[in-house]
Parts: sequence; C-alpha cells; structure tokens
Amino acid sequence: MLADAVRGARCLGRGLRLIFRPGLRRYVLLPLTVNVVVFAGLIAYGATQFADLVDWMVSPLPQWLDWLRYLLWPLFALVALLTVFFGFTLVANLFGAPFNGMLAEAVERQLTGQTVEDTGGWGKMLKDVLPALWGEVRKFGYFLRWVIPLGILFFIPGLNLAAPFLWIAFSAWMLSIEYADYPMGNHGLGFRLQRERLRHRRGLALGFGGATLLATMTPLLNFIVMPAAVAGATILWVENLADGVRAQGVDRSQ
Repeated sequence: MLADAVRGARCLGRGLRLIFRPGLRRYVLLPLTVNVVVFAGLIAYGATQFADLVDWMVSPLPQWLDWLRYLLWPLFALVALLTVFFGFTLVANLFGAPFNGMLAEAVERQLTGQTVEDTGGWGKMLKDVLPALWGEVRKFGYFLRWVIPLGILFFIPGLNLAAPFLWIAFSAWMLSIEYADYPMGNHGLGFRLQRERLRHRRGLALGFGGATLLATMTPLLNFIVMPAAVAGATILWVENLADGVRAQGVDRSQ
C-alpha cells in the first residue's frame, strides 16, 4: 500500500509537468484563471475570518474545561483550514468542471494516442455543462454527509486526538474522488462506480489525494493545482484504473 501511495503522489508531479506541453495549455488557461480568482478570495477571507472561525469551533466547551482550549485550538485550526481549502476547491471545480473534462480528454489523448469515445470538443462541453455541474453537487453532498460525524469526533475524549488525522485522510480521499471524476466521467463511469474503482486501489487514491492536499495548501502552487491534479488523475486512470472499461462499457448514472 505504501508503494501505491508513493506512485499515486508522483502522478500529481507528472501532471504538473504535463500541463505545460503544447496542445494542453489552451485547456489550462480558463481553469487556471478560475483558481487564481478563487484562491485569492480564500486568502482575503482567511486573513479576516480564520481566527474567529476557530474560536467559534471551540466555543461549545464549558467553562470548567477552558484549559482544553489551548490543546484543541491547533487541532480545530487544522480542521477549519482543511474545510475552508476543500470548500473553495469544490467551488473552483464547480466553475471549471466542463473545462476540466476537456483537459482530461486531451491529456489522455497525449498519453495513449487514442481519442476518448463520444467526444465532440466544445459542442460536447456545452452539452455536458449541466451534468458536470450536477456531478460537482453530488460530490459536495457526499462531502457534507461525512462532515458531521467526523466533526463530532472532536468532542469525544480520546477519539478527538485521532480526529485531525482522520480529517486529513478523508480530505485526501475526497480530493482523489474530485479529480478522478474527470477522466472516469469521460468514459461514462458514474459517481458510485468511480468510488468503487478508487476503493479497490485505496493506496493510490490516498497517495494522490494527499499530494494534492499538500499542494492545495502550498502558496503559489495552489494556483495551478487544479489543472495539475486533473492531469495527474488522468495519468492515474490511464495507468492504473482503466482496465476493462473500454471493452465492457458502463452506465454513467451509477
């Protein structure tokens, strides 16, 4: 599993190098612009609201446990940071989703020399705008479904020590789902089938998602992480997850 995690993490670096190749840059420009705007907003928001947000998260503690604030504040700060960054990543991908699908298609064409079936360039992109946006909404719903139980762990003595690490693992898992959707969606795999494929190679998924999470939280690098992650997820798909898809066919609704 460790070897798979390293292999998954390397896919992000390979994707970063790949997006600057001729033939791919035009698919990167608009998502890159979206990411710059979103993360600039994130930085401005975080500078004014971050401390208040963390104080609000620790406020439910009773007065007699006030001394725990000094222990829990850094843990809650980490969770708040991950939540805000991941939330803004989802927003950025909500706007960039149709273009990310085209980028994944172009990357796969460069890697394999084959054209993804049922493609139609800009015409297909316009037709797929609503399904792409709906896919982002479904991913956000899946994210929200886990937020509450994971958040409750912070209020359970003993378990709250493990909670930040579980949040990091969950964030890595969500980012692998987020970006693997584009190459998988191009081949008709629906949300449930995407998760099944990633679960079968969990080490790869967590390695890729963990590297993406680290890049998302790294200044300057976070501006280009979205197209790099789309390209990296496409590499992950082509080399490790695509077996049998072309031959068997799939139902995108699943």
